[in-house]
Amino acid sequence: MPSYRDLRVWQEAMNLAEACYRGTRIFPKEELYGMIAQIRRASASIPANIAEGYGRRTRGEYIQFLYIAQGSLKELETHLLLAIRVELASSQTINPILRSCESVGKLLLALIRALENK
Repeated sequence: MPSYRDLRVWQEAMNLAEACYRGTRIFPKEELYGMIAQIRRASASIPANIAEGYGRRTRGEYIQFLYIAQGSLKELETHLLLAIRVELASSQTINPILRSCESVGKLLLALIRALENK
């Protein structure tokens, strides 16, 4: 594989981050430095850690960054669920993003397992 940009998991993680940026545009402006920032930061961290891990020297380092990406994914899911609970956004807005989180999580897990079994 010539680049991390060719990885389906990275592409899907980028789509997820984009959806989070777009989805948080409807949040109240007073959340700009609160929930909006948290969701955007966590979502951007996922593809960034996949890319950073890909650029590391060893498979072990790569796997470690994939686990960090997985942690950011769980953080993102928590923020999204909280956004629904405190009524910053509707479940109709957030649920498609949560489904994308699930998809990215499965792809991350598959890549981690493939690398660990090499």
